[in-house]
Amino acid sequence: MLRDAGMQVMNVAMVGDAYAIASNYLRLSGAMPEEFAPNERLVDIIVQLIHRGEFNKLRLANKAISMFEMAQHA
Repeated sequence: MLRDAGMQVMNVAMVGDAYAIASNYLRLSGAMPEEFAPNERLVDIIVQLIHRGEFNKLRLANKAISMFEMAQHA
């Protein structure tokens, strides 16, 4: 039970770190507006990637950026 709670904490921190990296890039590139609230679509993309087994925060951020930009152009 404690191990599962630890994994959840790690995943929350990982989502936060990957989100910070990706959102910073996307805001600076103009692909995402400056907002106070987190972008739900970007958070969903990052969570989906974690569920698929990606646990490296830089790869998470890079894949999320690519997926976010592709969805905007579609």
